[in-house]
Amino acid sequence: MIAGYLSGSSLLHRLPAGVKLIALALLSVFILPIGDPLVLAFVLAAVLLVYASFGRRGVLRILEWRSLLPLLAIIFALQVWAASLSVAVASVLRIAVMVLIADLVTLSTRLQDMMDALAVPLKPLARFGVDPERLSLAVALVLRFVPVLLESWRGREEAWRARSPRRPGLVLIGAFFSGALSTADQVAEALDARGFGMPDQPEPPAPLTSSRPNP
Repeated sequence: MIAGYLSGSSLLHRLPAGVKLIALALLSVFILPIGDPLVLAFVLAAVLLVYASFGRRGVLRILEWRSLLPLLAIIFALQVWAASLSVAVASVLRIAVMVLIADLVTLSTRLQDMMDALAVPLKPLARFGVDPERLSLAVALVLRFVPVLLESWRGREEAWRARSPRRPGLVLIGAFFSGALSTADQVAEALDARGFGMPDQPEPPAPLTSSRPNP
């Protein structure tokens, strides 16, 4: 799970996790209404430059997202059919920008730092019986699972193509979900072993003391 984080000392790594999460939310709101492909292409180029600043590790990180290309191709075709070429290009660029920006937060933020940042805005939920720490852990794990699942799919796809000339079919999808569920079980067992899944135990009652004097 921690494979999503890339150690480093860049400016992005030094920024507090809360600042990065707020910036991610603001950038997402800013990018959504943009419909000009040229503007989105410029934003995408800027994001790619940030990845390139990490060197070879950044380039390899971008390559991990090539599993999204078939999905982007389907979205592009549907948008061309339903709207226009310009709308299709803008939609694909918008999705790519938002995914890569979110991944920048993941690769530059430790899991514990992300949990600490998420626990702050979730504290008011404690009044309703919700544990902010456990909820922040759940959100952080979801963010961590995305690159892990993509890497799992890419590995299974490459293994399929190495053994068979046919395109991956439903069998690969079933194996992927089976592996994802197995990974989720392993994470759950690890959390239980560390006490995250255990309910808060009530304090034992104080021992009764006798008020009679000793003989």
